[in-house]
Amino acid sequence: MNRVRREQEPVHDVLGIGFGPSNLALAIAIEEHNRSAAPEAGSIGAVGTAGAVGAMFLEKQPGFGWHRGMLIDDATMQVTFLKDLVTMRDPTSDFSFLCYLKERGRLVDFLNQKTLFPLRIEFHDYFEWAAARLPHLAGYGQEVVGVEPAFDGDEVRWFDVTSRVGGSDGRLVTRRARNLSLATGLTPRIPPGAEIGDRVWHTRDLLTGVAGWTGARPRRVVVLGAGQSAAEAVAHLHGVFPEAEVCGVFAKYGYTPADDSPFANRVFDPEAVDVYFDAPPEVKRSLMDYHRSTNYSAVDIELIDTLYRTSYRERVQGRERLRFLNVSRIRQVTDGGDGLRITVEHLPTGERTTLDADLLVYATGYEPADPGALLGRAEKLCLRDEDDELRVGRDHRVAMAPNVTAGVYVQGSTEHTHGITSTLLSHTAIRAGEILASLLAHGAAGPAPSAGTGQSAGSAPAAGARRAG
Repeated sequence: MNRVRREQEPVHDVLGIGFGPSNLALAIAIEEHNRSAAPEAGSIGAVGTAGAVGAMFLEKQPGFGWHRGMLIDDATMQVTFLKDLVTMRDPTSDFSFLCYLKERGRLVDFLNQKTLFPLRIEFHDYFEWAAARLPHLAGYGQEVVGVEPAFDGDEVRWFDVTSRVGGSDGRLVTRRARNLSLATGLTPRIPPGAEIGDRVWHTRDLLTGVAGWTGARPRRVVVLGAGQSAAEAVAHLHGVFPEAEVCGVFAKYGYTPADDSPFANRVFDPEAVDVYFDAPPEVKRSLMDYHRSTNYSAVDIELIDTLYRTSYRERVQGRERLRFLNVSRIRQVTDGGDGLRITVEHLPTGERTTLDADLLVYATGYEPADPGALLGRAEKLCLRDEDDELRVGRDHRVAMAPNVTAGVYVQGSTEHTHGITSTLLSHTAIRAGEILASLLAHGAAGPAPSAGTGQSAGSAPAAGARRAG
């Protein structure tokens, strides 16, 4: 494999790993800052331009994509369009959803719908529209495979980030940056011991799985889960496989409505992040317990009503294709090659039922990716608390060993410090502004040193590196 020498790359003020909505919002904030700081610079993000922040964002996908497997035609967003990539930070930004609608020629048509919640496919198109305006900041098809600290004497001033370009056999490129912004998204969660396969999917791959299905028409499909994605998967599969029985399995008695009442929604306010961050651990736990129903294992009431009406109508007609196995769990899944045997236990009685099925879909949610796994050796420089969680400041900057002046910012892995909005779109625009402000406060803007400055990774010991607890 051909490694590009680091000296051929500039020193970036910030290098983003992952280019989903979180780092896209940060890229926009940097773009807009650079427009005002150095309008004569030409290409925004130019390294060495006084006042500008030199940035680049690496994404392993070949192009922008956000939960493509769940872009169901009639699915709507669960967050208002005003919580787009920019509006909560700067309502005048020309990267807003309203500006997107104006450019697409649909502003009046959208307003005539009298809704705050766009179609999910439309919001994804908005994200793509915004990303397409920043080609100079994005490097697609580049999977980050290593992060190394780079020293100036005993001081860690930079990180060297190596990415693979062009697939598993592609060349390796190393770039140097003063700061990293980690936004690698969420990892699908599946039950312990479960395996994904041709007949067993996670909702992340729902649409691609349906489109690529080449077997006989399914006779029975089972969906495990009680949240929004589970209910959407049940409804979608019931429609696309009109001859199949679709079984929803969940431990609850029924789908729980999402709490989107005005007072409960204040948990998503920017000020709520301050309250949560400064609260003692026991209060943090209470706040999470009280407000989980605003986001986790909760379903829009309109979808609940639709599923119930469909189930009741089928009972009236005497042909029940939509079934719900409530207060139940899947205990065993056996793949016989030509189908699945799924054992479901009814929890109150312990009675077990075996279902022969063609497909099983795990709608079991996601969990934040572990930033430490991505950072490699650089992870040893990050400080952790008594629960072995990363110490993260209010500005989303990770606390580092005393000899480290380079910065690491995390987006989406800070629920333990910043609360329920950590993985949600509600705070994305505000967070991008907070990270930009922190970058500027730490001297990110300004002329870059020569690309040859500093020693290569591993040329000095990580003096002072420690792990809290």
